Amino acid sequence: MDKSYSDSYKAAGVDITAGYRAVELMKKHVARTMPGGRADIGGFGGLFPLDMAGMKEPVLVSGTDGVGTKIKLAFLMDKHDTVGIDCVAMCVNDIICCGAKPLFFLDYIACGRNEPEKIASIVGGVAEGCVRAGCALIGGETAEHPGLMPEEEYDLAGFAVGVVDRSRIIDNTAMRAGDVMLALPSSGVHSNGFSLVRKVFDVEHCALRVPVKELGGASLGETLLTPTRIYVKPVLALLKEVAVKGISHITGGGFYENMPRSIPKGLGVRIRRADVKVPPIFGLIQSTGGISEHDMFNTFNMGVGMSIVVAKEDADRALAVLAANGEQAYVLGEIVPGDGVELL
Repeated sequence: MDKSYSDSYKAAGVDITAGYRAVELMKKHVARTMPGGRADIGGFGGLFPLDMAGMKEPVLVSGTDGVGTKIKLAFLMDKHDTVGIDCVAMCVNDIICCGAKPLFFLDYIACGRNEPEKIASIVGGVAEGCVRAGCALIGGETAEHPGLMPEEEYDLAGFAVGVVDRSRIIDNTAMRAGDVMLALPSSGVHSNGFSLVRKVFDVEHCALRVPVKELGGASLGETLLTPTRIYVKPVLALLKEVAVKGISHITGGGFYENMPRSIPKGLGVRIRRADVKVPPIFGLIQSTGGISEHDMFNTFNMGVGMSIVVAKEDADRALAVLAANGEQAYVLGEIVPGDGVELL
């Protein structure tokens, strides 16, 4: 018998051998994110070689987040391989807003009971998110919390660290009236507003797997679990070609809270409602829940996962660069004197 085994601890609800098996199962996922395919996990700290070549004054940028109550959908659908993508996305999409390239990511999974295959599936999603973001998954933590949460449930959070040269930090100081705001489409609800979504659809009692006509035949469950888009690679490509004046990650709080965060005082953005390309899921949420237009745009991304401000004369070039990198961006609005978001 392996000496690292405790009958007493297992009787209390914590199986440390299950933790070891989970680590072994997740190593193949972690290896996908590491240079040379290495998966050096299991120690006490995550190591990352820092290459600052070409930077005069490197600044580290960090971001942390979780998946929120979207995880409830993963429980109900018994599908756990995409919420990790959401977790990575919520962190790396934040730090790219100041121009930082994500370097590495660590996750934290708290669970009622450690089921190694389920934990490995979750980490597989985290690794996929890291691959999409071009960063390394260098470590994490899985903790069993018997008695604190039901055995079949878990929560997931993480953080990312990136780097940007100080002279290239995006700080909105160059923004002027007449600049244009571009929209990068979302994949749907992403990972925000799910407390309202769950209430609107009463997800614990509705048919999540049945095809829905308004969703083009997709089920409500699979539509809501669609992972958050990761914008890192196209935005980094854009930053090399065009002078970007501001970026917002559109998360909880929707347009009204997030867009002004990248716009300086004295300026706002004017957007025509007809120009916003809204996916069908939002219309279904609004009609089912009887939600006002204002509350929809103040809660959800409404089809815009990220907004980017550039000079008007750079807009066509920016759209072309984004298209070449897989983003079908479009002109969303104009920067004007004023304050906040004006939705016409």
